[in-house]
This record gives sequence, structure tokens and C-alpha cells, in this order.
Amino acid sequence: MQSRRQMLSRSAHVASLLAAVGLLPGLAQAQAAGTFNTAAFNAKTMAELMKSLGGGAPVESKDVTVTGPDIAENGAVVPVGAATSLAGVKRLLILVEKNPAMLTAMFDVTDAIEANVSTRVKMGQSSDVYAVAMMNDGKVLFAKKEVKVTLGGCGG
Repeated sequence: MQSRRQMLSRSAHVASLLAAVGLLPGLAQAQAAGTFNTAAFNAKTMAELMKSLGGGAPVESKDVTVTGPDIAENGAVVPVGAATSLAGVKRLLILVEKNPAMLTAMFDVTDAIEANVSTRVKMGQSSDVYAVAMMNDGKVLFAKKEVKVTLGGCGG
């Protein structure tokens, strides 16, 4: 009989093998250490960010949705999400306009998975939160939502 730790270890190993050969499409992949885009994470405006990522001019769209609370009690852990049902999405971004680093999350996606992501971000103050969908054809679509923060989370 194998221990729980051994079973979890073997399960993780099998899952990584399946993902490596493309048989596990539901996993989002983080940027590899060698491909980190410093300019994107240092961008202070959406125009700078799109230039660093090779995207076009962003256009607001009802086909992209952003989720998050109207009021966040604690800015250190604010649940946010980005989604679209459009085909041809290559990347989903979550931006917090007034954070020191506007880009808080970047997810590369394919048509093999649903373009619907969620995470938790830090927010130092009340700000607009953007969900951005970068499309295969070069279009950049976004939605925004104001999130009010009562207790700052970025070292405040």
C-alpha cells in the first residue's frame, strides 16, 4: 500500500508527462523564466503595455468580461477574473491601473481551452481593473471595472 505522499507525487508526475505531450490541454502555462517580458511589467500605461507586447490599440468590448468585487475589504488579496467566449484569443491579461506595475497577470491561451481565468491580485488603492483579450488577428479588446479598496495591500 502506498502512502498519500507517494500517490500525490506519482499523480503529479503522470500529469506533467501528459501535459508535456499535449494530452492535458486544460492547464495554463506560466511564462518560462527565459521569456519574462520586463518592459511589459514595467509599463505604466495601457499604450506602453500594448507596445511592449506587440498588440494594437485596445478597444472596449462587451465580448470581454472582468470580474471582481465592487468593494475589496483587503487590498492584499482581491479576487479578479477575465473571460471571453470569442474564438481566436491568444492571451488574457489582468491589469490594475493604479498599481506600481499595471500588469498583474498574463495567461497564454489556445482555442483548446476556455478563455476564462481568475486569480488574486494586490491593490494598493481603489482603481480600475481591466480584463484584456489579445486576439490572434492582432486586435486587442478590453473591459474594465472599478474596484474600491478599503485597506491597501501594496506595502501601504
